[in-house]
Amino acid sequence: MAQHGSPGPPAREPSPLGPGTLGRRLLVRTVLLVTLVAVGLSASTLLATGESLMRSVDRQLDAAFQRQDRRIQNHSDDGFIQLPPGQAAGTIVLNIHGDEVLAGILTDSGRGVERLDVRAARTLVALPADGTPRTVRLEGYGPYRAMALPVGGSIRVVALPLNEVMHALEEMLGLAITLTLIALAVAALVLRTVVVRSLAPLNRLAGTANRVSGLELSRGEVELRERVAPEDADPCSEVGRVGQALNHLLGRVEGALAARQASETRVRQFVADASHELRNPLAAILGYAELGRRMKGELPTDAAHAMERTHAEAERMSHLVEDLLLLARLDSRPDLELGPVDVGEIVLNATSDAQAAEPDHDWGIDVPETPVVARVDRHRFHQVVANLLANAGRHTPAGTEVTMAVRAEGPWVVVTVTDNGPGIPPEIRDSVFERFTRADAARSRSGRSKDSTGLGLAIVAAVMEAHGGSATVDSAPGRTVFTLRFPRA
Repeated sequence: MAQHGSPGPPAREPSPLGPGTLGRRLLVRTVLLVTLVAVGLSASTLLATGESLMRSVDRQLDAAFQRQDRRIQNHSDDGFIQLPPGQAAGTIVLNIHGDEVLAGILTDSGRGVERLDVRAARTLVALPADGTPRTVRLEGYGPYRAMALPVGGSIRVVALPLNEVMHALEEMLGLAITLTLIALAVAALVLRTVVVRSLAPLNRLAGTANRVSGLELSRGEVELRERVAPEDADPCSEVGRVGQALNHLLGRVEGALAARQASETRVRQFVADASHELRNPLAAILGYAELGRRMKGELPTDAAHAMERTHAEAERMSHLVEDLLLLARLDSRPDLELGPVDVGEIVLNATSDAQAAEPDHDWGIDVPETPVVARVDRHRFHQVVANLLANAGRHTPAGTEVTMAVRAEGPWVVVTVTDNGPGIPPEIRDSVFERFTRADAARSRSGRSKDSTGLGLAIVAAVMEAHGGSATVDSAPGRTVFTLRFPRA
């Protein structure tokens, strides 16, 4: 698809922390790192605290075991062990002598010993008598720290409750989770501010580049005033070096654009001057050629034929000079006589003229009943429509259907010329609006492309641009659509 007209507006600058931005990636990765560190520290603290509390319980367990080295009094009538005073509430003592098992649990500090539940006693009996403290869960009593050692001919087991230790660890776990979440929330807010401020120079740099990319630099005089601010072009930082390089680049581009504009201005002036100066000699040639045509009965056959060809080529050259002069004027300072014009009326008249000139084509018109009015130069707009219709007639074979349509789309008027011809050759499809672009006669299917100057579509694009509109083309074999879009009145 070829297109002529101003480019669309540059993309809106994204949020500093928008999807896909460096700021968001840095923030997310930093927060994840802080999260991992915080969770690791909390877990390490909990483990260290748990180990410390467990060592304290083990020391208490050793002390309780040493107290049991005193004489143990057995209640033969009750059948359970008698614990010495000074033990912690919930302490369990179990003595295994052969098949006899005596066990009791202290219900309060030094007083009130109860018989241990059989299921809990079985768990303690199964412990190895190696003096290693072990954590066990006794059914009906909860977690305990227990140790078994041989004493004399018996095996003695002492166990201390871990409920208080577990409760303390649970409280620490809840506190650690709460503090970690608060720390992460604060860290995320602080990191967000730090990331946004740290990347602000880079975002300003991107904004400058984005604004430059939205400028129309392809033609005409260009003022390239955009530059990176001095504070963002400090070579002491990485971003500053990029900003400094961008400023150098913009300076070089500005110089190149100024040189190109000066060259284009000289070329346009030359074309305008040459076209103007050629009009007088061409008028003289046409006059003498016309005089020779009138006297062709008095001239030899070869001379008469030469006069006919001289007149035809001089006339063709006159049209070429006029087209060049028009393009030069449109390039430099368009002089348009703007006024309200019924676009449908011009399309109807131009199509009627094309039908008379190319009767072997099938011409169609699609114009709304309500007038579509635009503020245009009537003569130039008629020339645009006539050029498009002539292009369709010249480059398509007989019997081709050509349809002109007019419609209003919001603040725009849209005019289309559609044909079902062979289409535009791919090698020139993207350059049809450039000057002196012509289809090869063998590919035009009509064999009349040699009559084309290659300026018709260039005039179409230049006139549309002068009206604040655009001209585009979409072509494929069997369907070609030229579209004009310009403001409504």
